[in-house]
Amino acid sequence: MQPPRLSVQAQPRDAVSWTALARRLEAGGYDALLAADHPGTTVSPFVALAAAAPVTETIGLGSYVSQAGVREPLLLASDVAGLDLLSGGRARLALGAGHTPVEWDMLGARRPDVAGRVRRFQAVAEACQALLAGETVTVESPEVRAHQARLTAPRPVQERVPFTFGGGNTALLRWAGAHADVVGLSGLGRTLPDGHLHEVRWSGEDIDRQVDLVEQGASGRAGAPAREALVQLVDITDDAEGAAHEIAGRLHCDVADVLSSPYAWIGTVEEIEAAMAEHERRWGITRYVIREAHLDAADEILTHLSHAAG
Repeated sequence: MQPPRLSVQAQPRDAVSWTALARRLEAGGYDALLAADHPGTTVSPFVALAAAAPVTETIGLGSYVSQAGVREPLLLASDVAGLDLLSGGRARLALGAGHTPVEWDMLGARRPDVAGRVRRFQAVAEACQALLAGETVTVESPEVRAHQARLTAPRPVQERVPFTFGGGNTALLRWAGAHADVVGLSGLGRTLPDGHLHEVRWSGEDIDRQVDLVEQGASGRAGAPAREALVQLVDITDDAEGAAHEIAGRLHCDVADVLSSPYAWIGTVEEIEAAMAEHERRWGITRYVIREAHLDAADEILTHLSHAAG
């Protein structure tokens, strides 16, 4: 088994630590540096990642994920193309349908219902992909409007900018199976009343269902998209069972689901490696995104995986 690809989602605190993080990740063998995209509460990912581009040479750079509900296709495609230009062809486009009500509120817009967010996502994603591919785009729909939109400059360096779908909607998982390069599974369920946090969906049956939807969508393609999981908890410990009991109580889910979930790495490094092998066997997960708070533990795991593969 090839070792899985590990990327890190982070936010800048200042210029010095941000560029140091980018160098650290590249030197450590990580696949990409990713930045969240929540207008009003996070640094623009494209500004942050453009700052990381000159101090790195090989690591991928992308948002994780941009919010289709509040991003216009031409502006988003222009940001991605600019990042691709400045990084010498290392940009990635990742997109989700959006869930945080305040992001619509601050723009004076009404958050659409689920069906409306699905339609908007598809329109934005397809327009962005077409623009990045050099096409001229006209869209006239209730969700998105564009008239003879095109990117004359900047143009992406890559012939095809890799596209990641992030989300769990049934219709969009099928769509992603047909259109995405990577499907990011997060284990996030219904948005809680605060508008930011979520219930968790960590059961193996839920992941089985989501992967099956992706495979259905990919039935007409030569191959299904790669699978990626967002790792939200890391605990390197000799007492995986005890740690899982604490987490299950806090998240109101089953201990067995915590121990088998790709969204939490719990146990010894060897136990975590064995769990990754099972995630690949059962769900085809070969990529993970880790949050910066868990970077030291991820370093230990990545070093172990690299040595085991070598």
